[in-house]
Amino acid sequence: MLLGKLSLDALPLHEPIPLITSIVLVLGILGILAWITAKGSWPYLWNEWITSVDHKRIGVMYFMLGFVMLLRGFSDAIMMRAQQALAYNAPGYLPPEHYDQIFSAHGSIMIFFVAMPFMIGLMNFVVPLQIGARDVAFPTFNSVSLWLTATGVLLANVSLAVGEFARTGWLAYPPLSELKFSPGVGVDYYLWSLQLSGIGTLMSGINLVTTILKMRAPGMSYTRMPVFCWTALASNLLIVAAFPILTATFAMLLLDRYLGFHFFTNNFGGNPMMYINLIWAWGHPEVYILILPAFGVFSEVISTFSGKPLFGYRSMVAATMAICILSFMVWLHHFFTMGAGADVNGFFGIMTMIIAVPTGVKVFNWLFTMYGGRIRFEVPILWAIGFMVTFVIGGMTGVLMAVPPVDFVLHNSLFLIAHFHNVVIGGVVFGAFAGYTYWFPKAFGFRLHEGLGKAAFWFWLIGFYVAFMPLYVLGLMGMTRRMQHYDVADWQPWLIVAACGAVLILCGIICHIAQLVVSIRTRAQRMDDTGDPWDGRTLEWSTTSPPPAFNFAVVPDVRGEEAYWGAKRKAIQAGRLAEEPKYEAIEMPRNSPTGFVAAFFATITGFALIWHIWWMVLMGLFGAFATFVAFAWRDVEEFEVPAEEVARMDRERRQARLVIVNPELRA
Repeated sequence: MLLGKLSLDALPLHEPIPLITSIVLVLGILGILAWITAKGSWPYLWNEWITSVDHKRIGVMYFMLGFVMLLRGFSDAIMMRAQQALAYNAPGYLPPEHYDQIFSAHGSIMIFFVAMPFMIGLMNFVVPLQIGARDVAFPTFNSVSLWLTATGVLLANVSLAVGEFARTGWLAYPPLSELKFSPGVGVDYYLWSLQLSGIGTLMSGINLVTTILKMRAPGMSYTRMPVFCWTALASNLLIVAAFPILTATFAMLLLDRYLGFHFFTNNFGGNPMMYINLIWAWGHPEVYILILPAFGVFSEVISTFSGKPLFGYRSMVAATMAICILSFMVWLHHFFTMGAGADVNGFFGIMTMIIAVPTGVKVFNWLFTMYGGRIRFEVPILWAIGFMVTFVIGGMTGVLMAVPPVDFVLHNSLFLIAHFHNVVIGGVVFGAFAGYTYWFPKAFGFRLHEGLGKAAFWFWLIGFYVAFMPLYVLGLMGMTRRMQHYDVADWQPWLIVAACGAVLILCGIICHIAQLVVSIRTRAQRMDDTGDPWDGRTLEWSTTSPPPAFNFAVVPDVRGEEAYWGAKRKAIQAGRLAEEPKYEAIEMPRNSPTGFVAAFFATITGFALIWHIWWMVLMGLFGAFATFVAFAWRDVEEFEVPAEEVARMDRERRQARLVIVNPELRA
């Protein structure tokens, strides 16, 4: 009774794959902790990273979290591909109950804990710099958002070693996810990990919307904001509008499971179809929450590496906001086969086709930006070109499936899986890696290894086509989703090819890791002293790499579109920098352990709720409440950077900038 439903039976002692995986993970974590302890790095990590409220460090930690979970989520993917390649008239190597957990975990992890941290990390790092702000609107809540996301990650991974994960698919449709049909703790792990991380995401959305609307530099009107800021605004408006739907939906399912309510049950007035409507009323805007920031990344990259302003700026902004609005009017195309009738299906089919129009506008604007430009084929623009080709293919298959009669044939087939991955990998993942390569020198002060970056790109691009084009064929041949084994001989060759594609993508991930290791070891050769390694056009390139805690010694005064590009051209023509400004002391928020401590208690509460350990639930809730009370009653909110220190740092930056203004000084 003291430990609720938790017992030794929760450990995977008789399941070799989860047991070995858990042991390896635990030993790896213990090894990392021992290494940090041996090096005496805990004070540095605590002061500079764990308790930091600097938006740049929080952005970097989001991205690191996403990359670590990419390794976890991809391991699930390659296990599924290997299972299906071996499972013709055979059980394969994964038991059905383990396979079910893997495909549920893969979808949940890749969307919530890979794609979301990638995009939120980029927005956190870049947006305040691009709008000329010193930080986000609510720095401490930004830290809480990060650590609540980490809480969700931790709970999802604990299910590997203690208990199980959901076997319901990544959206946990009732009635399968109801207590009657899923009496174990797998669905509870799913619900609490995503509920807690979703609250963190909602807080982050509110924070970034407020930052963009209220903290722009003087002169930074809406029509002067970089396109990445517009896409970030649209994405975070969608977060603010859509994530409460997800929170409420999960809350209702939790009430069904814990207190015997009947929101989504098969009886007593429950309606499972209502869950599917609600989850997709969140789920389709979620697709655009992820892809819109990636569109912004590609806009910045293509403009910079084409050496031209972005073609059709205002049409890009209009297309972005059109997508933002239309994304709430297409959710029912995810279940055309529910029997809603021809009128409803026809409306949502037409709206799905219409939402493709603003995306097409963007693609043509990117192509026109490149047309006539002096394109530098460096790694970031390779990701952008690969995206345009791949995403257009995925978009066309989406328009095809928007036709209800076609969807009746292809619904629940591998054609749908191929389409979804075509859009998410070709759009979101490629966008994340383009942004990672593009802004890495700004974050750390040195560039990434070019050769290994190109190798990673080509492995990912070729691997994607080898892995997912066969799934289009298999879908047309009638193979459905989630199959653990099959008895159709014609399917196996295609599945073997798909497994080979997954191996190529694995090579791309290995190249990313090698690129980071090699770049760090040879960083002295790759240093960026100027803060502007790509000849950039937006304000983040006007400050040092990495930027100081306060971002700008003097808040920029924005004049015209592409403010930094204009100022840089003017300085180059004059052969000198602008006059040195008057420096003043700057107040910045102090580091705070609030986010980490609140997440610690949230983890305890979530784990206790999963296993029905009620005394631990009360302890966790009390600890979280006490943390926020302590935060509310804090005495010292900010620290001051003296004007002399600000002047010293900015004079160093100006000295380095002379090389840009007068290249003869480089010699």
